Amino acid sequence: MSKNLKAPRGTQDVFDQQVRIWNKIETVARELTDAYHVTEIKTPIFEHTEVFDRGNDASDVVNKEMYTFEDRGGRSLTLRPEGTAGVVRAFVEHKLYAQGTAIQKYFYIGPNFRYERPQKGRMRMHTQFGVEFFGEKSPYADVEAISLGLELLKKIGIQDFKLVINTLGDQESQNRYREQLIAHFEPFIEDLGEDNKRRYKQNPLRILDDKFYQDHEALITAPTNQEALNEDSKHYFEKVCEVLDALEIPYEVNHKLVRGLDYYHHTVFEVISTSDDAGAQSTIFAGGRYDHLVEYYGGPEVSAFGFGMGIERLMVFLESGNINLDTEDKVDVFVMPLDASSNTLALKAMGLLREAGYSVDMDFYNRSMRAQFKLVDRYRSQVAIILGEDEVVNNTLTLKNIETQQQINVPLEQLVSAINAWIGEKHE
Repeated sequence: MSKNLKAPRGTQDVFDQQVRIWNKIETVARELTDAYHVTEIKTPIFEHTEVFDRGNDASDVVNKEMYTFEDRGGRSLTLRPEGTAGVVRAFVEHKLYAQGTAIQKYFYIGPNFRYERPQKGRMRMHTQFGVEFFGEKSPYADVEAISLGLELLKKIGIQDFKLVINTLGDQESQNRYREQLIAHFEPFIEDLGEDNKRRYKQNPLRILDDKFYQDHEALITAPTNQEALNEDSKHYFEKVCEVLDALEIPYEVNHKLVRGLDYYHHTVFEVISTSDDAGAQSTIFAGGRYDHLVEYYGGPEVSAFGFGMGIERLMVFLESGNINLDTEDKVDVFVMPLDASSNTLALKAMGLLREAGYSVDMDFYNRSMRAQFKLVDRYRSQVAIILGEDEVVNNTLTLKNIETQQQINVPLEQLVSAINAWIGEKHE
């Protein structure tokens, strides 16, 4: 067996301070979704391949980046490359649309897998937080979902960003725009690479999203979809902008903005970092409305709106912005048994304090008092409990308040009340 085993390329191990930051982000996300009355949904990490491979899909996610394999029964399965498709499949399979509520709101947090070139904040295995709102088309629901994502950024301290929006219009508008793009790109297509030749046949809208050819004449001079939009699509987008204005949410309109998956209709958006350190991976999160995906999976005609944001990507922006989430490794109380005979009393004390809601740890090696006080400092403990021979004989504990330096001796049964008096109760 090789002794040089490493995590596969495009994956990473997360531990210590990084995992505390990660958990803090998830905690904020869960608190926000609770405030927005959004319910968690968990779907399998792998699905039948046809859940993601929807026929004539021109997106790179489907055509180039999926991890697909046959199981022992010969069934084609795919590791989840994005969150929306599995949620919609579950929404249809379990007839969640029959629950009778006007808007059904779900969120998910879980790993996705894409075979792409690893970059900072862009991994082959990445964890995504996303929301999906199901129900009749509503500009207010669009803005509600976007607001949730923006509020998450603000709560974790990310301030340097802008909201960029566009409308792709309804299916009629998209069909009209498709014909315009086919005519426009035809003289250029031989110069735009093999991927764009495929996109030209499947969905020429995808060519607009090609970052490599952004400076090519074909993309610079490409028409926007404004002339292709019908009145219903124009009115819907105007209402979205009107609601954003009413809520004083600043935004920019970019008529060439498209999304990386083919199922979007009407509103699409990206939230982009305005930090000088953002680099090539400047999109923080993105999403939009999709009209026909529920119907595609065998459900009724139900529209939906959603977005996804990568936890790893958020951590990159936190790091580049020098944003501190107060996730230091600390415990409320540190127990210092000075010899082996004190260890059992230390365990009893920790059990009582943990039951009362405090975070507690101890030194298991009975090091010197000086060495153990270094651990008290390291873990920013508010109270140290010193245990020696006298404390064991009398079943008492010596408590030291680190801030005031006050030191008292209390019986074991009074430990919790003494800690409560010094640093406050953790729960009722």
